[in-house]
Amino acid sequence: MLSDYLNVLKPKETSLLVFIGACSALVAAAAMGGLFPAGTFILTVLAITCGSAGANGLTNYLDRDVDALMSRTCKRALPSGRIKPPWKVLPMIAVLIVAGLILAWLLSPICFVIGLVGVLASGILRKTVSCTYFGIIAGSSPVLIGWYAISQPQAVTAMPVLFFCLIAAWTPLHVWTLMLANRSDYEGAGLHYFPLSWPDSKVIILLAVLSLALSAFGVLIYFLSGFLHWLYLSVAVLMSLLMVSASIRLLVTPNSRNAWMVYKLSAFPYLGIIFLVMVIDSWFL
Repeated sequence: MLSDYLNVLKPKETSLLVFIGACSALVAAAAMGGLFPAGTFILTVLAITCGSAGANGLTNYLDRDVDALMSRTCKRALPSGRIKPPWKVLPMIAVLIVAGLILAWLLSPICFVIGLVGVLASGILRKTVSCTYFGIIAGSSPVLIGWYAISQPQAVTAMPVLFFCLIAAWTPLHVWTLMLANRSDYEGAGLHYFPLSWPDSKVIILLAVLSLALSAFGVLIYFLSGFLHWLYLSVAVLMSLLMVSASIRLLVTPNSRNAWMVYKLSAFPYLGIIFLVMVIDSWFL
């Protein structure tokens, strides 16, 4: 069914990546004095959509055997066998990735390079300790493409660096809380890499540190941007307090439910709102 093929592309995860990438482009336009090339913006959104969907589809394909062993993921289209044989999704994935890279090239060579590196990173060393770190590269690609599609590459600004740092703190926090919340599921599938190789008590301390780092980068964006206002700072502080509070709750009461709450909070409630408010603040204040 068509819905099975669409689900291979991880629509929820893809939507978040497209959303923050589009927000990054809008913030870049505001930083350039409100210059808003509508055609370039549409091209940017299409490039990020195709590239992110293709990369997520690739990870789903590569992870299919391990996903079949986990109760959380065994009902997905590929591990459940609703799409047989699995390679039938590869043409769709390849077309999306190639289309995303072509569109990125039309934006600029730097967008193409960022997109290519992001796609490669998303497919390297799946279900190993390294996949989280490669995930930082893949996850930061949409916001960097969004920024450089609108902003001049030679323009000296701290924003793309801060965006990368924000994603660098967010990715392991998001991924590792999911793994902690489903530790028995991962271990039942034969996965024992970090953070599963550490006891929960040590992992939770690390997660608390990551929540502080994430909060710090979120607030630092206000001070180094030069164009954001009180609205962004207020929301960034509020979201930071929520993230740190959830991490402290996990530290005090270490269980899968509290780990799951940190995981859910880190997705759209934190990352999505941070980028959304950045757009509202930069355009309307």
